[in-house]
Amino acid sequence: MKLPHFEAVAPKVTPFLFRFLLVLCLAIFKLSAVGRDGVAPTGSEMRQKGDWMRENLQRPSIRVPFSFTFGGRSSTELLTTWTARTVCRKLDSTRTESTVTWSDPAGGVQIVCTSVDYSEYPAVEWTVRIRNTGKSETPVLEHLNGLDISLKHSPRAGFLLHGVKGDSCTADSYEPYNLPLPPGFTKQFSPPGHSGKSCDGPAGWPYYNLQSADRGVILAVGWPGQWSSTFTRDSSDGLRIKAGQQTLRMRLMPGEEIRTPLIAVLFWRGNDVVRSQNLWRRWYLAHTLPRVGGEPQGPIAQIQVDGSPSATNYVKAFLDAGIQPSLCWRDAGGAYTWYPNTNGPYKDGDSWLNTGTWEVDPSRYPEGFRPFSDWVRSKKMQFLLWFEPERIGDPQCWLATKHPEWMLPGSSHGSILNLGNPAALSWLVDHIDTMIKAQGLDWYREDMNGGGPLPAWQKNDGPDRAGSTENFYVQGHLAFWDALRRRNPGLHIDSCASGGRRNDLETMRRAVPLLRSDFQFPEMKGVVEGNQGHTFGLSSWLPFQGTGCYLHDPYAFRSFYLPSFGMGGLNPENAPAQKKAYGECARIAPLMLGDYYPLTAYSLQPDQWIGWQFNRPGHGDGMVQVFRRAKCEQSMTTLRLSGLSRSAQYEFTNFDTEGTRLVSGADLMKNGLKVEINSKPGSAVLTYRLKSGKSGPKAQP
Repeated sequence: MKLPHFEAVAPKVTPFLFRFLLVLCLAIFKLSAVGRDGVAPTGSEMRQKGDWMRENLQRPSIRVPFSFTFGGRSSTELLTTWTARTVCRKLDSTRTESTVTWSDPAGGVQIVCTSVDYSEYPAVEWTVRIRNTGKSETPVLEHLNGLDISLKHSPRAGFLLHGVKGDSCTADSYEPYNLPLPPGFTKQFSPPGHSGKSCDGPAGWPYYNLQSADRGVILAVGWPGQWSSTFTRDSSDGLRIKAGQQTLRMRLMPGEEIRTPLIAVLFWRGNDVVRSQNLWRRWYLAHTLPRVGGEPQGPIAQIQVDGSPSATNYVKAFLDAGIQPSLCWRDAGGAYTWYPNTNGPYKDGDSWLNTGTWEVDPSRYPEGFRPFSDWVRSKKMQFLLWFEPERIGDPQCWLATKHPEWMLPGSSHGSILNLGNPAALSWLVDHIDTMIKAQGLDWYREDMNGGGPLPAWQKNDGPDRAGSTENFYVQGHLAFWDALRRRNPGLHIDSCASGGRRNDLETMRRAVPLLRSDFQFPEMKGVVEGNQGHTFGLSSWLPFQGTGCYLHDPYAFRSFYLPSFGMGGLNPENAPAQKKAYGECARIAPLMLGDYYPLTAYSLQPDQWIGWQFNRPGHGDGMVQVFRRAKCEQSMTTLRLSGLSRSAQYEFTNFDTEGTRLVSGADLMKNGLKVEINSKPGSAVLTYRLKSGKSGPKAQP
C-alpha cells in the first residue's frame, strides 16, 4: 500500500508522532489485510430496496405489498378510494418508521401499515393492523395477506426457492432444500393442520430465499401461530407470493383490532446465495437478536440442575472440575417437578404435563428458589426456570378451578389459557412478573407441548369469527413477553415449543432458542449425524441457537457445539470429556456468531464428510469444523474457505495437534485447506486468526 502524501511544510516528526504514525499505518495495513468485505451491502442492493419501498410502501394510492377482501371488495379497489395519511419518525440512527393510515370514508374502519426501513441494510419490514373504530360490527374481512407481491424473472432465467425444513424432532429437521418454481407451479407452506406452532414440521419454516438470475430476495413471516404461504407461478415469467394467518374470516366488533404477521424482506444482488444468507445473518444479529442492557445475547455454557439443596453441590462439582457454566437451568423436572403436581391425568414419567398451578411447591422448596439463584449469581452464573403457562394440563389445577372462563378446551394435552382474554393476560403478566422478582430469575424459559393450540383456537371461534381467537391470542402472547421484558430489563427469554417449533421472526425478536430441537438424546437413532445436519441447515437462518449433549466422545460432543451448549450427568468418569467439550466450545462459540459458510454438501449418509466455516472478517478470525463419518473411506478432504483476504496470512490451530500453521488467504480460497482425519468416525476443529510475521511449527492443521 502507498503511504499518505505529506506536504514539504509538514511539522517535525517527533518520536511520539513517529510512533503514532507507525501505529496508524499498521492499523490501516491490518484493515487492508482483512480485505474488502464481500458480504457488506452494495450500492445496487440499497438502491433496489429504496426503489421497491418507494413503489410499494411510500405511494399508498398506487400499490401496497399486502391484500385483503372487505365486504366482498378487494383491497386494491378499496384503498384507492380511501383517505391515506403518512407519518414518519426516526426510531434511531439506523431505522426509520413510516405509518400509513387509510380511513374508510363511511367511517368506522382504519387500515394501518407500519413499516421500518434499515439504512445500513437492504432490508424493510412491515405489519398491517385493521381497526374497527366505529360503533357497529364491520362487514366480513377475509383473505388477509400480510404479504402479497408479484415478481417477474428476466429472460432465460427462472425462480429457485431456497429454505430448510422446520423442526420435527428428527434427524432431517432443518434439512436444506432448493426448489425450482417452473411455470404453472404452486407451492404451499404451513405448519401441520393440527399445530399452531410456527416452525413445526417439514413445511413449517417461515423463512425463504428466492433467487432469480443475478438477484434475489429473502422473506420472513413473523407469526407465532398458524401461518400459510404460497408461491404461484403463472404460465409466463411471473410469480405471486402470498403469506398470512392461514385462516381468517371475521367481522370485527367495535373497538377490536387484528393484525397480520410481521413481514421482513431483504434484497440481494449477484448469484452467491451463501453471501446473501450472510447478509441476512448480519441484519439478524444487528436488529433481531434480543439485547439485554443494550448488549446482544452472547455465548452460553449451561448445566441443568434440580434446584434442591443438593443442587449447589452439583454445581460445585462442575466448578471443581474446572468447568465454569454461565447458566444454571432448572427444567420441568420429569416426575420431580418444581410446581405442585396433583393427581392429574398424566402419571409417572409424564406427570410434569399436569400444569396449571404456577407456584413453587413448598413441600419440595420451602424457601423457594431465591437462596439458590442468589448463590448462583454469586458464582458468576445466571438462573433459568422452565414454565409452560399456555397449556393447562391438569383439570384440577389452580387456573382450571379458579378461572374456567379463561380456558380454551380442545388441545390434545388439556386446555389452552386464552391470552386473547384481557383479564387472563393481565393476571398472567402480573403473576409471572411477581415470580421472576421473588425467585430471582435471570431467564424465563417458556415451553408449549402437546399437538399444538390450533384446535383449541378453532373450536372457540364463533360464526363469522374464524381465526379471531388465534389472532387475539397471538397479540396477547407477544404483549405478555413485551411486558415481562419491560418490567424486568435484565430478563432473558428462552423460546421452546417441544423443541424448536416456535422460532418465527416475531418470537426471535424477544427470545433465543436455547434448544433448537428435542432431537438430542443418545437413544435417538442418528442423533449425532442429525445434529451435524441441524447445524449445517439452521446456521443459514438463526445465528444464535443451542442444544445439549449427553455423549462423551469427541466425535459426538463436537457435533453439538453451538453458541449455547451444555452437557449433563457429570461424574468422575466423564468429567475429563466434559471439561474438554466445554473448553473447546467456549473457544469457538463467539466465532459462530460470524458469517457462515457450508464447506461440503448437506448429507446424513454415513459414508460422507460434512463441514462448515464461521468467519469474522472484522476480527480477522474464524473456525472450521469437519466430520468424517463412520463409513467414509477417504481419510483426507480439501475444503475451500471463504470470506478471507487473499493478501493476508492466517495462523491455524488444530485442536487435536500441537503447533500452528501459517497459510495465505489466497491459497485457502483457491486451493483449499487440507484436513486429515485418520479415525472413522472422526472430527476436527480448527481456529484461525489474521497473523503477520513468520509462521510457527509446520504442524498439519
